[in-house]
Amino acid sequence: MNELATRKCKPCEGGTAPLSPEAATQLLTQVSASWALTDEAHAIRREFGFRDFYRTMSFVNALAHVANIEDHHPDLEVGYNYCRVTFTTHSIRGLSENDFVCAAKVDLIPLS
Repeated sequence: MNELATRKCKPCEGGTAPLSPEAATQLLTQVSASWALTDEAHAIRREFGFRDFYRTMSFVNALAHVANIEDHHPDLEVGYNYCRVTFTTHSIRGLSENDFVCAAKVDLIPLS
C-alpha cells in the first residue's frame, strides 16, 4: 500500500499556501501515473473508464465513501461509462497534501 494512502486528511483553512508546482510534482510520483497535474498545478485529474453504468456508479459510490471519510471532496464528471475526478483544495485555491492522500486512496478502489 502506498504510504500516502495510510494518511488522514488534515483540516485546511484559507490562509494556507497551496503546494508549489515542484512539491505537487514530487507528490504526483506517489500516486498512479494516470493522475495528471492541471495547468499551473492547481489541481490533479484522472479519468476512469468502465464497461457500463452499473460499474461506473459502483466506483462513484466507493469514491464518495472515501471522500466523506476524509472530509475532502473532489469534483466529478460522470457519464454512462466514465468518471473524471479532479482534486483541488478549494479553500486555498490550489493543491494541498490532502488532494494526494485522497488520490492515493482512490487508487485502491477496485476497478471492475
